Amino acid sequence: MDTQELKDRTKHFSLRVIKLVGALPNTVTGRAIGNQLVRSGTSVGANYRAACRGRSTAEFIAKLGTVEEEADESAFWMELIMDDGLLSKELVESLHREAGELTAIVAASRISASRNRAKAQRK
Repeated sequence: MDTQELKDRTKHFSLRVIKLVGALPNTVTGRAIGNQLVRSGTSVGANYRAACRGRSTAEFIAKLGTVEEEADESAFWMELIMDDGLLSKELVESLHREAGELTAIVAASRISASRNRAKAQRK
């Protein structure tokens, strides 16, 4: 997957999160979890774009770490939504799976970038 494809995928993820949050019940719990999820979910796309504009390899790696954390946090909020029965698992599962996939992709990219940076510094 190239940079543009991952930019598109993280943006699409953010849009899907916004739609999911819109489906949450208008309760104290729904609003609280929804606010957290919309923050972490939209941060995935925004921070990946920022990583791609990084001024240095160190900045790129740091931003990827943020993307990884935010994608994983988004998965956590979705688990709470499913476990508490705020929305049906059928509505959330696909997006939850995407959060896990994005977490894994970005984690692998961060590790590769860190290794490549270490190799370059040894030369």
